[in-house]
Amino acid sequence: MKTSAFSLATGLLLAGLATMAAAQAPTPPAAPSATGALTGTVLDSLSRQPVAYATVVLLPATGDKPITGVAADDQGKFSLTKLAAGTFRLRASYVGYGTRTRTVTVGVGATEVGALRLPVAAQALAEAVIVGQRPVVEVRPDRIVYNADQDASNAGGTAQDVLRKAPLLAVDGDGNVKMRGSGNFKVLVNNKPSPTLAKNLAEALKSIPADQIKSVEVITTPSAKYDGEGTAGIINIILKKGVDQGLNGRIGASGGNRNYGLNSALNFRKGKVNFTSSANVGGWYNPGEFSRERINFTPAGNDTLRQRSNNSNKGNWTYGTVGLDYDPAEHHSFSLAGAVDGYRGSSTQNLFSQDKASFPVSNPLYFRNTKSLFSGLNVEGTGTYTRTFATARKEWSVLGQYALNNGTFGYDFDQYSNSYLPLEQSQADYREHSRGRTPGHEVTFQTDFTQPFGDKRTLEIGAKAIFRRTASVANVDTLYSAQSADFTTSRRRATDFSYAQDVQAAYATYGFGVGKKVNISLGGRVERTSIAADFRTNNSGFNRSYVTPLPNGNVRYAFSDATSLRAAYSRRITRPFIDYLNPFVDRSDAKNINFGNPDLSPELTDSYELSYNTNIKTMSINASLSARHTGNAIEQVRFLTTNPLTPLPPGVLPDPSVTVQTFANVAANTFYQFNVYLSAKPSPKWDLSAGPDVQYIVRRSPSLNASNQGFMVGTNFNSSYKVTKTFTVQGFVYASTRSPEIQGTGPANLYYQMGVKKTVLKEKADLVLNFGSPFNRYWPYRTTTNTQFFTENSENRSFQRSFRLSFAYRFGQAGQGKQRKAIENNDTKGGNSQRGG
Repeated sequence: MKTSAFSLATGLLLAGLATMAAAQAPTPPAAPSATGALTGTVLDSLSRQPVAYATVVLLPATGDKPITGVAADDQGKFSLTKLAAGTFRLRASYVGYGTRTRTVTVGVGATEVGALRLPVAAQALAEAVIVGQRPVVEVRPDRIVYNADQDASNAGGTAQDVLRKAPLLAVDGDGNVKMRGSGNFKVLVNNKPSPTLAKNLAEALKSIPADQIKSVEVITTPSAKYDGEGTAGIINIILKKGVDQGLNGRIGASGGNRNYGLNSALNFRKGKVNFTSSANVGGWYNPGEFSRERINFTPAGNDTLRQRSNNSNKGNWTYGTVGLDYDPAEHHSFSLAGAVDGYRGSSTQNLFSQDKASFPVSNPLYFRNTKSLFSGLNVEGTGTYTRTFATARKEWSVLGQYALNNGTFGYDFDQYSNSYLPLEQSQADYREHSRGRTPGHEVTFQTDFTQPFGDKRTLEIGAKAIFRRTASVANVDTLYSAQSADFTTSRRRATDFSYAQDVQAAYATYGFGVGKKVNISLGGRVERTSIAADFRTNNSGFNRSYVTPLPNGNVRYAFSDATSLRAAYSRRITRPFIDYLNPFVDRSDAKNINFGNPDLSPELTDSYELSYNTNIKTMSINASLSARHTGNAIEQVRFLTTNPLTPLPPGVLPDPSVTVQTFANVAANTFYQFNVYLSAKPSPKWDLSAGPDVQYIVRRSPSLNASNQGFMVGTNFNSSYKVTKTFTVQGFVYASTRSPEIQGTGPANLYYQMGVKKTVLKEKADLVLNFGSPFNRYWPYRTTTNTQFFTENSENRSFQRSFRLSFAYRFGQAGQGKQRKAIENNDTKGGNSQRGG
């Protein structure tokens, strides 16, 4: 109160003095009213992509003392308001780029200045742009961006190869992806979901060519605008698309000992219409070896199981996209996008199994030939209307999407009891066939509105509804040679299961500045989930619904334009997908049975993160401390069938030599994490990025009477050097230690790759030769499982030694078109599952 009174008195005194002075002085001309405004966008001069959080300042016609300034938003858009009329200079800058200065004239009302295109710093010289390239890795305040199109070793590969090298991500020998050590995340393609990725991520990533991927964005703390799914964060794969003008495209081919492919793209823009398309086909081949030793503890004594197998996995895929953008008038735009993704594959396994026990067990010695089959067909269509306004950053959009996602799975096996080797099929004493399908579709509606209030305040609101329908239908036929000559359908093992999930959500986020250095964003999301299941084989089912509030907020303090500190909190939800829920019983290995759990509940996770970002000339550093806690985590668990607490599916009888594997809400998991990522350009020809990731993981499960904790450390290193204008060499290494799991330990990981790229045909074509893990024949992924009923050690040998030769030819003039809105259904768990059912 004293301060306020003093301020008021001082203000009145100064006002009185000013009035007296004005009465004695000549009357000056009226000052021009400050009613002008400048709006525009800051873009990368090469990629035409927004430069998020770039600094934009208004300078006088002469001199370098700023009049006012603002930071661009995450789409590179900026707005300067309350400006006096006149001629000024507008300057944009961001660490890692050169500056761009333009003379502007401010009048009455808003003036659109268009795009300010920043050159890469190493290629900028006195405001002139020289041909250059973006860094392989960019560190931004809210995400880390891996520019895959700048990495020579990606040519001819797939999305799986690209994600293997992105910061904070890891891919094992089976193609399973982890983000910061967790499998709980969501993958988007061009900011929208893909049913293929949600259903079976490991297989689906093989069908997206690396040559089509522009960049991968790793978002560790998504805002409330995103769906509440993905506790570890979001992986956004940005595909190459769009043009500035004219007709352009590319064609390419690649071949090697692990995969092959043909890819193409055709794009053009004419007037108000922009068209993009791509068509791609390819295939893969991966051999492997597997071994297991398990000791079961029973009241009758110990039972030792030893298994070994040779595996061969192969398949093919097709992938195509089409997009049409139409801008009928200023501030109005329509967009249509479609994608078709199909894949088909098989896996053959020759398994030898030997069980030694002091008591009778089923199938003590056998050899089994198994062929597993799977396929998927996914078709997506998205329509968007976007309305912008004369006021900068004000925007309204409406989106709708339909997605069809069908899949099939199955296996055939012939079992030879008391044999170390396969015999003639007629000598098999037991045979089994199984076929199933998982039909499904999704319908999504979404609307978003952004309303700015001045330069530093913004309100974002939106609503969304998702309607999912999926099912699993499967049958099993058995043949006991001693009893029958024909297969017989096993009715008790059939599955006819349908599942409906509806999600309605609304969100609001308010962002505002406090002074010149602090920016705060506070928001929340409310999601209502309704689920229904119908088990037609036994005339049972259930219906449930629940409402989940998901608060979200962050504070960013800018020490300078180049350095900031950010604190964030969010609560996120994880709903199980069909692979986790499907009750189909997979008996392709008689000693290890798998099935899903339709009674799963969603996970809720609280996440906290403190991150520090700084840029020093051509080097960016991101360091963060984070903690994530999930109280009802969904875990993959295994039990002996003789355990009285084990829920056995129909047709599975207690047997001390057999384990069952399923999913359950059984654990409380906490991840304490520290990671640093550095991206640098030591010289104009050299790009370097690297970073360690250290986690301390605590897992506890009272229901399993189990707990585990320990460190997991991972690191990656990526370097490229431009030897000449047309010749580049590239190297990459990723390594991680073993991880603590609720019932044991996960495997360590090592993968490295090197490649060379030669640009030919007047810089219109690239010839690339890559080598993957050339110095070791395979990598052994070793896992352990320890329970009070059994212990197990297994080793999965992934043959990663590979070579690939690729050729790509570009025609026309390529560029990046206008960024469009996209639906983001990132709210279900299960994308990493390898199970066909």
